Amino acid sequence: MPDADAPPRPARRPETRRHHGHEVVDPYAWLRDADDPATLRHLRDENAWTERVTAPLAGLREDLFGEIERRTQEDDTSVPVREGAWWYHQRTEKGRSYPIRVRRADDGTGTAPTGPEHVVLDLNDLVEDGDYLGLGVLDVSPDGNWLAYAVDRSGDERHDLHVRDLRTGEEAPEVLREVSFGFAWAADSATFWYTLQDESSRPDRVLRHVVGADPTDDVLVVHEPDERFHVAVHGSRSQAVAVVSMGSAVTSESWLLDAHAPESDPVLVAAREQDVEYSVAHHPTGLLVVSNHGGAEDFALWRAPLDGTTTAPRSTWECLIPHRPGTRIDGVEAFADHVVVHGRAGGLTALWHLDPSTGGIRPLATDEPVGTIAPGTNPSFDTDTYRLTYQSLRTPPSVYDEDLRTGERVLRKRLPVLDGFDPADYSTAREWAVADDGTEIPISLVWRTDARPTDGPAPLLLYGYGAYEASMDPWFSIARLSLLDRGVVFAIAHVRGGGELGRRWYEDGKFGHKEHTFTDFVACARHLVAEGTTTPDRLAARGGSAGGLLMGAVANLAPDLFRAIVAEVPFVDPLTTMLDPSLPLTVIEWEEWGDPLHDPAAYDWIAGYSPYENVAEGAHPAILATAGLSDPRVGFHEPAKWVARLRDRSSTAGDASLDGRPVLLKVEMGSGHAGPSGRYDAWRDEAFVLAFVLRSIVGR
Repeated sequence: MPDADAPPRPARRPETRRHHGHEVVDPYAWLRDADDPATLRHLRDENAWTERVTAPLAGLREDLFGEIERRTQEDDTSVPVREGAWWYHQRTEKGRSYPIRVRRADDGTGTAPTGPEHVVLDLNDLVEDGDYLGLGVLDVSPDGNWLAYAVDRSGDERHDLHVRDLRTGEEAPEVLREVSFGFAWAADSATFWYTLQDESSRPDRVLRHVVGADPTDDVLVVHEPDERFHVAVHGSRSQAVAVVSMGSAVTSESWLLDAHAPESDPVLVAAREQDVEYSVAHHPTGLLVVSNHGGAEDFALWRAPLDGTTTAPRSTWECLIPHRPGTRIDGVEAFADHVVVHGRAGGLTALWHLDPSTGGIRPLATDEPVGTIAPGTNPSFDTDTYRLTYQSLRTPPSVYDEDLRTGERVLRKRLPVLDGFDPADYSTAREWAVADDGTEIPISLVWRTDARPTDGPAPLLLYGYGAYEASMDPWFSIARLSLLDRGVVFAIAHVRGGGELGRRWYEDGKFGHKEHTFTDFVACARHLVAEGTTTPDRLAARGGSAGGLLMGAVANLAPDLFRAIVAEVPFVDPLTTMLDPSLPLTVIEWEEWGDPLHDPAAYDWIAGYSPYENVAEGAHPAILATAGLSDPRVGFHEPAKWVARLRDRSSTAGDASLDGRPVLLKVEMGSGHAGPSGRYDAWRDEAFVLAFVLRSIVGR
């Protein structure tokens, strides 16, 4: 029986591994086995301990949940978008956890919906309150008659795909099991392509199915045997082709499927070359290709001649936007008479309108110096109107339609925020910290102007990620207002390993340079302390997944700099995971972290920063770690092992009071990487985290 007055301590069952002359004894490796009854008992004991220690926060959690609920317009409707003969939107209803997808017929002019509302899919009908439900596919056939939808009921990202006749509401008899995220309809509205996963959860196959047919008769279209590559399929806006994409972390390859001849073989766009990535957008006059071939580190835009679905070699491609160092091109959208390019400039997102007839380029402007502009939903090919979204740390998500001929922009909707919210009450800024090697690191900040103290430091929550070239661009959060209104400053450290400042920013935070991610974050924290914005006793850090690795690393690097750390589904045992190619994602991840199984240098650098390998003796910040039992991306055992080791080595990890610096683990026993799926469950989960943060840096 566990000691009710002490945190859980799992049994020590030493396992030894040997690689490159290193012998490591891991006493907690056995926790990876979810089928071991002792594992589940330990996870439940961790949850019980966490609930006991945080019990004094119950009232605050309810207050925070109530604030989120009051600020949220629970009965809400998105802006309709036209696709074919229908206008689609989604709405939410008070008391119901999931959105309802609906549509109305077009009025015949292509400009407005008319007639009664038809429900396309009501997710609330598919799940009981509190259960997990993830949606992997939601795609209506070109003729508007069939809906394909795929649901995940455990969080393991293996979906069951169903097909519904939208004319009758009846389901087709077949169910396709363990489907991944990729999907595309053919032009006949009877045939579609979908993806399946191998035993390690890697999407490795594209199959072709006909509605009503036996899935055992489905035809294998593509199989990718290389474990570094994931396979996806998606439709094109022109509806002439579907695109099969095969990608590793640094190399990609695309094939075209003829939507009007779905039984024909796929056609290769350009053969894969190591370290060359490209993506495509189909236009009947030429394939638009974003590629980094030829040394274009931040990518260039090309037009590849097309003969039907057959593409010409790279040597014949026309360069539409040449490579410009520091200006990152991320993607492209093709319309009948327009091209919209996505990218980054000056550390911020950017959209550009390219006139294909003149080659002229016009940026789609924003009003604030620090914000996030992004593509909206644009299914129609023959249109002059482009839908985009904008948000900032103080501006709620906003939907605009821009006339690409004139540049005129119309606000269609801004997320309603109730209970007296006024964006003018909040201030934002961008500051720059200096890393140990002299590199300037951007920091985005937001605070409530009248709640932040003017005569001294404020409590501050610093967020970070720093991997996969993923950029943590400024985003608005209703839940975050509960922090800001209590005087907390929120900041994002845009550390290397992300993509904020282009491909070089990413390359400088991976492989043997991964340490930059961690030292950049510490530099940002020290900058905020040095500027008098906060103090170590009022500073908390937060990050998830690869950002959870960052949290574990800074807990070792600078334990005295933070009062509390929230590490959500944290990748804190990277060395053990990268040594095991049987685990989901490991082989493809070798191109992100290195291959310690075969490369001694990679072993050494990962061992040098792995949080689990480097927990030091002494005091640590208060730590809240989370995990998902069904998580296919970061195994629940990683945070479970890390917490156990912290309890072994930290002088404060066993604290039973929030007045100390406890180390806590909260495990979602019925979900995966993304946590609870219903909005009310997600709000309660966020309230739990925010209460821990507030208690740590505001209300001790």
